[in-house]
Amino acid sequence: MLILDFPARPPGGPAQAAALRALAESIAQEPGLAWKIWTESAAEGRAGGVYLFESRAAAEACHRMHAERLGRAGVTGIEATYREINAPRSRITRAPLP
Repeated sequence: MLILDFPARPPGGPAQAAALRALAESIAQEPGLAWKIWTESAAEGRAGGVYLFESRAAAEACHRMHAERLGRAGVTGIEATYREINAPRSRITRAPLP
């Protein structure tokens, strides 16, 4: 699992919504991605996501892609955390696991 968190501007208008939809469609095609939950906090000026991948290598590749994309947009302060999932306990609590 990869957890990304970074500084973000408040949600914009229709153009930003269209760009984020295109980004979501692109992310959905990332090799090894099972799912992504999008996160945002307008109050804190942060956004990111929680991603489940088939492998650590796939998670690291996605992290690199996002860091490069955000860096091109001038975003710094990107936080990335990797975690293993305890599937037996997570299934008990209805985690969306494949």
